[in-house]
Amino acid sequence: MRFMVIMKASEESEAGQLPSTELLTEMGKFNEELVRAGVMLAGEGLTASAEGVRVKFGGTAEPKVVDGPFAESKELIAGFWILQVRSKEEVIEWVKRVPNTDGAHHEIEIRRIFEAEDFGENMTPELREAEEKLRAESAKN
Repeated sequence: MRFMVIMKASEESEAGQLPSTELLTEMGKFNEELVRAGVMLAGEGLTASAEGVRVKFGGTAEPKVVDGPFAESKELIAGFWILQVRSKEEVIEWVKRVPNTDGAHHEIEIRRIFEAEDFGENMTPELREAEEKLRAESAKN
């Protein structure tokens, strides 16, 4: 099963403060462990929300674009991993090992990623085939 591991933003990350060389080094080692264990499918850090935008939808109105920064930094995302593991317990064990060399207060959220089976009968064989085709094409990029 796949999980998205979401690193929540902090006041420091929202202020554009970059991680220290020590933290980057330790994070690189951690990512290497994830890759060697065969569980890391993707992972990236995100810039501060000041560089982002939100596209808001409401009813039939034209979507509204709102520039960052956004309030409530603890609700924002500063980075993520996509991990493929056997269980929620396994992903929790990996997350407990995320380096925190700066001693800052961080929060990490773990969410399981939907699989086609989770959608039941709403995922028709045709939709499943189209989805698989898109995934195969995307993997070539």
